Amino acid sequence: MIVFVVIAPLTFAILMLLLSNRPQIQRWISLLASATILTIAVLIFRLTLTNGIQTIQAGNWRAPFGITLVVDTFSAVMLVISGALALILAAYSIGQIDPQRTKAGFYPLFFFLLTGVNGAFCAGDLFNLYVWFEVMLMASFVLIALGGERTQIEGAVKYLIPNLLASTLFLCAIGLLYNMVGTLNMAEMALRLNHVQPYGQVTVVAVLLLIAFGIKSALFPLFFWLPASYHTPPVTITALFSGLLTKVGVYALYRVFTLLFTQDAVYTHTLILILAGFTMVTGVFGATAQTDMRRLLSFHIISQIGYLLMGLGLFRQQALAAGMYFMVHVILAKTALFMVSGIIFELKGSYNLKKLGGLYAAKPSLSLMFLLPALSLAGLPPLSGFFAKLVLIIAGFELQQYLIVAVGLFVSFFTLYSMTKIWNEAFWKSTSEDAHTTVARVNAWLWVPTLALVALSTAAGVLAAPLYGVCQMAAMQISNPSTYITAVLGAMP
Repeated sequence: MIVFVVIAPLTFAILMLLLSNRPQIQRWISLLASATILTIAVLIFRLTLTNGIQTIQAGNWRAPFGITLVVDTFSAVMLVISGALALILAAYSIGQIDPQRTKAGFYPLFFFLLTGVNGAFCAGDLFNLYVWFEVMLMASFVLIALGGERTQIEGAVKYLIPNLLASTLFLCAIGLLYNMVGTLNMAEMALRLNHVQPYGQVTVVAVLLLIAFGIKSALFPLFFWLPASYHTPPVTITALFSGLLTKVGVYALYRVFTLLFTQDAVYTHTLILILAGFTMVTGVFGATAQTDMRRLLSFHIISQIGYLLMGLGLFRQQALAAGMYFMVHVILAKTALFMVSGIIFELKGSYNLKKLGGLYAAKPSLSLMFLLPALSLAGLPPLSGFFAKLVLIIAGFELQQYLIVAVGLFVSFFTLYSMTKIWNEAFWKSTSEDAHTTVARVNAWLWVPTLALVALSTAAGVLAAPLYGVCQMAAMQISNPSTYITAVLGAMP
């Protein structure tokens, strides 16, 4: 199962290359492929819930000598979310990606990117995690530039350079760690790092990885590339990046700072908590200053990353569970908002809020599809964002981290303000045209997937209790590294 969740998107990517001159067939196969990947992910999720952490040693090489693939509950949840997004966005792309980009390789790149994402979620050693990050980087760079428009090329360059720097720092950290402990298997490394003396050199490498993954996650002050690039490609690509790319970086931070770098947590996790607060504030202030809808939502990606890192920085089981639940919430809500922005562009021909208006009167159903994830992002009850922020705030209070709690509440207020700004300008404001005149028809391939994702986002609030229960199970596993180590190595030495 674990092999298939990586092999399947790679196989479909190669198949799409062979069918490069058959765009219509590519579209239908993309739906079948995404549904297959989601099914495999769901089966893996059920397997981990029933039987615990699942591992595979490639080529029957005993860990830590071979390539190890590992899926715990956290990984399984992320695989299911990425599979669901792949299916929804594959359907959305049928109505939004033009024939030129389809012929230029959109679908092969889509599945190559998904291969890297799933591989990263399953990686059991740092070097293979690096390899999967590079697969994602190559596919995502070409996806941004696909179409060759001037703004896209500019955005692709701004995206590539800092991410190449992050990859270089990541590779340097891998070399330093291998020099210290003689292994790159994360389970074996977790055992050996505790005996490295002086331990300060481990902390230096931890900070190096924090910078590398911080760039890929758009963490303060390393986020500048994201709002400069995410708004340039078609909204299908932007929504895909919003939902998955930065979240893989956050996943990597959760993995290494709960498994490898825990001995100096007073320093490292306090640093993460400080950066989380600054990320929240700078992201939301950047959003409030925007008049382009996609740039505004791009800055909110940064702001929400701060909440995810808040859970890691607090470094308690409840806080980690809250961070994981928040990740599920924000992936669904933020991707839905980008998809709604794509429909607005089809209707009005612009993302500029000053040029929009009258959508509430013309398209009340679209208004509701925007309102639900927008209010969820702001943290209003009874939506998923409210429960996600509530459990984070409770964890902060219990640990007496009142400053980060105050920052989180402050940022929630400004998130609501910026969502209200979009609502007033795009939906509520009247235009010179008659608000009740019929606007352009929108392809059903845009409406139906967006509605499905909004429904999923809303369901994450309705089903908050069982979903948070799964996140608690995942947090229990990563809070107890011996469980992971035993699953990979067979027994604690």
